[in-house]
This record gives sequence, C-alpha cells and structure tokens, in this order.
Amino acid sequence: MKNLSKNIFANLFYSIFLLLFTMVGSINLLNKTYRKINDKIEVNAQTTISSPIPDEMITPTVTTTPTPTPTNTPIPTVTLTPTPVPPTAFPTNSPTPSPSSASSLSSPTQSVQSTSSNKPFDLTNWKLTLPIGEAKKPKEILQPELANFVIDPWFVLEQGAVRFRAAVNGATTGGSDYPRSELREMSDNGKNQASWSSKSGIHTLFIDQAITAVPQHKQHVVAGQIHDGGDDVIVIRLEMPNLYVNVDGKNKHTLDSGYTLGKRFTVKFEVSDGQTKIFYNGGSDPAYTLDKKYSEAYFKAGAYTQSNCGKEEPSPCTESNFGEVIIYQLSVNHQ
Repeated sequence: MKNLSKNIFANLFYSIFLLLFTMVGSINLLNKTYRKINDKIEVNAQTTISSPIPDEMITPTVTTTPTPTPTNTPIPTVTLTPTPVPPTAFPTNSPTPSPSSASSLSSPTQSVQSTSSNKPFDLTNWKLTLPIGEAKKPKEILQPELANFVIDPWFVLEQGAVRFRAAVNGATTGGSDYPRSELREMSDNGKNQASWSSKSGIHTLFIDQAITAVPQHKQHVVAGQIHDGGDDVIVIRLEMPNLYVNVDGKNKHTLDSGYTLGKRFTVKFEVSDGQTKIFYNGGSDPAYTLDKKYSEAYFKAGAYTQSNCGKEEPSPCTESNFGEVIIYQLSVNHQ
C-alpha cells in the first residue's frame, strides 16, 4: 500500500514538473515573439515619425487638364424686309465714292439688275437719261432694257419706290449744263418719242414724290416738268427751302415756302384747251394755271440737278455732292 502511494505521488510530481516545464517554455517563446513584434512596431514608429508625409504627397504629380479653345459660333444674320413708308427727313447728301472728274462717272461703282415687277409703276413708255457717259452725250436706257434696269446709285429701287440721283460732276445733255437722272416720256411701248399738243386732247402726269437731297452750294433741283420742241414749258423746282412752279425761269406760284428734304408731296399736271393746270397735294382746285399753247410736248420726271462743278465752288466736285428725288407713284394718261 505504501509502495502504491509513493508511485502515485511520484507520477503526480512528475506530471506537475512537466507541466511547469512546458509553461516556462511557452512563456519564453511568447516573450521572444513579443520582443520581435515590439521591435517591428518601434521600427515602424520611427519610420513614421521620420517621414510623416508620404513621398507622393511631398512630390505630387500634377495632372493638367487642357482648357478647350473656345469656338466662335457665328451669330445668324436675320434679314428684315422693311415695310415701305414715306421718308420724313433725309440728310442733304449721303457719302459715296468721290471721283476727281466727270469722266470717271462713265464707270459706275455698281450695276445691279432687277425685275420690272419690283418697280412700283409702269415704265413702258419712258426712257431714262443718266448722269454718266461722255460729255454732252450721257448714257440713255430705252425699252426693253429699262424694264429690268437698275444702276447704283443713279437709278435704284428703295422701299417700294425708285430713287433718282444726279451728281454735280455728272455728264450732261447737249442742250443743258446740268446733269440729270430723269425719265423722258415715250410712246408705242418706248419705241418713239412722245409728242402732243396743249391744244388738243387731255394730257395728265401724276407724281407722288419726295426731294431727298440738293447740292451743297447751289441747292436747286427740278422734280417734274413739261417740255416742248424747244425748251421747258413749266417745271416743279426746289430752291431750298422754296418749292414752287417755275415758268420761263420765274417763280409763278409757291407751293411750299418751308420745304424740308424728304417731305413727300404729290403734283399733277393737267393739260387741255391750251391751259396747263398744276394740282398740289390732291387739291381739287389748281394751285396754278398756265395759259399757253405749245406743241411737240412731253412729260419728264426724276432728278434734274440744277448745279455743276462750276456752280459748286468751293463745295466738292464729286459724286458725294448731288441732287436726289424718290418717286413712289408715277402715271401718265392721254385722252
């Protein structure tokens, strides 16, 4: 019994000894592991302290995004068609290229064709005399060319009307010292010159118009007349600011003593029984009556500038110095 107890005690003591030995070994192993881990932590800590900012932050990579070049997008142009309205005021002249002599007018700056349907009145029985061409032999436009003819700036369409312009340095006809952009009455669809008598029939010319420019020095323009075989019989003349009926170079009746450029007005010539009556602005009674018999007569309308380079000194002798008339309605009637 005693031997058995000694054996049990010996085994127990041996087991305890092994357990303790194993625990001590494990503790030593754990201690070594702990030291290794601790050493790594300290190393990492030192590294972190010595370089608190990452390399990529110290020297950052800058990526530049290119700014797109702006593209100029054209703004669309809106074309407005103006509603024809009568002008209320115009400057004396509008600037145009200035030649040094009348000969340069033989080559106008621009020539533009248009259709007759765009013209506000019938030009079948008219011809056009222009302030361009040779001295004493200006250019004339006859039918059928006149039906589709426009030449800038002497004879152009403008807001439902036709603009006539004659510069002071323009070419003149053989019987005049003054330039014109003017219509001359014709017959037989423009083939022959009109020729009638104040003693027979009834002959009427109606013009709805505005005088829009006068020469700078001698501010005179004729805007409508009757001519016979030898000379003018009666004319509508503006000597700024006096608009009047002129017969044989004399003022026979003032229509407007304070005319302003661009003021629209109407005038009607009515010829019968040896009398020529002038009606102004739709009046029922004639503003003036001329009692005179004449033959080989015809009507004229447009801008007949009553000045030239000799009359304009010291004003410029250029295309920028001109007389101008705009005609809105024009009609002729013979009975």
